Amino acid sequence: MQRVCFLLKVKADRVDEYRARHAHVWQQMRDALTAGGWHNYSLFLREDGLLVGYLETEDFDAARAAMDATDVNARWQSDMAGFFEELDGRTPDEAMRPLAEVFHLE
Repeated sequence: MQRVCFLLKVKADRVDEYRARHAHVWQQMRDALTAGGWHNYSLFLREDGLLVGYLETEDFDAARAAMDATDVNARWQSDMAGFFEELDGRTPDEAMRPLAEVFHLE
C-alpha cells in the first residue's frame, strides 16, 4: 500500500467555510473516492490555511485517474478551486504533489 501525503494552501479568509464544506462532503463524492481506491483519506487544516492531506492507495496515479473519470469530481474540484492559493490554473487535485516519505514506524 502506498502512503501519500500532500500540502495545499487554503486562503486564510476562507478557512472557516472550507471546514464547513468538508463537514458535509457529498455522498456521491465519498463513494467515488472509495471506489477509486482512496483509503484512509484525511485532511488536516491549520488556522493559517495550511492543508495537509493523507491517503493510502495501491497506486496514486491510478487513484487520481479514477477520480478524473467521474462527473462528481469535476463538479467538486470546480466548486472548491476558489478556496486555494497558488493553483496556477490547475484544479486542487491536479495541484497535489506527494511529499517524499522519509520515515515510517511500522
